[in-house]
Amino acid sequence: LEQALSMDPKDIVQAVRDSELRGRGGAGFPCGMKWSFLPEPDGDRRYLAINCDEAEPGTFKDRLLIDYDPHLVLEGIAIACWACRLDTAYFFIRGEYRSQARVVEAAIQEAYDNGIFGPQGLMRGKVDFKVDCFLHRSAGAYICGEETGLIEAIEGKRAWPRVKPPFPAVEGIFRRPTIVNNVETLAAVPDIVTRGGDWFKTMGCDSSIGAAGSYGPKLMGVSGHVNRPGVFECDLGISVRQLVDEYCGGMRGGKAYKACIPGGVSMGVLGQDQFDAELD
Repeated sequence: LEQALSMDPKDIVQAVRDSELRGRGGAGFPCGMKWSFLPEPDGDRRYLAINCDEAEPGTFKDRLLIDYDPHLVLEGIAIACWACRLDTAYFFIRGEYRSQARVVEAAIQEAYDNGIFGPQGLMRGKVDFKVDCFLHRSAGAYICGEETGLIEAIEGKRAWPRVKPPFPAVEGIFRRPTIVNNVETLAAVPDIVTRGGDWFKTMGCDSSIGAAGSYGPKLMGVSGHVNRPGVFECDLGISVRQLVDEYCGGMRGGKAYKACIPGGVSMGVLGQDQFDAELD
């Protein structure tokens, strides 16, 4: 954060664009490009919504991040707010994450106590830009993970998706410019600021179908009949076989791999003939 505050906000946005960091909530939209959609500040409120709804069955990588390293995420939030000139952040957390909500609430209070957030400006007034961060608990609806449904829920309404356009960057929370980013996406931002976009792109893979590349590391949560279920940080582009055999210690009991669901129950199933499919 200290390094980011010595940079011009537009240079931070460009660094994130250069890294080709893509949204870690599932959509894979380029983060820096999303940030660049914001209109110029007009003196009124602008918002950051942190998506920690994670209601897709079988997903638990954001939970691990906020349980064990909440300040990494809060640092990413502060950098994003400075880069995009957003003065209010809503940390939107899944309703069932009760113990995690207490962890995040305590971490936010520590950030206020240490001058990161609050009226004195970022980093105890190192720059004259005030950021407030609030925890917002979800009511538990699965649709809250969709960005406009999440915005409706923050406004106190039923989490019903909005018709787009207008997109949140133009009209989001309370019809003001809003960026919605996933927890893991924001956790990648501090390292991109300190190490650079070229470093980030030494990990991951190019696209095999002519689309944007899948660069950087990725947290992958694995549950089911493997010897070592859990969350693993891997390069994007490894195969299902690598994830199962090298990271998870193979199938439990020496049984053969049959199938997996690679991105929550909304996804299709990868069968035995797709055991070498790339996870990008």
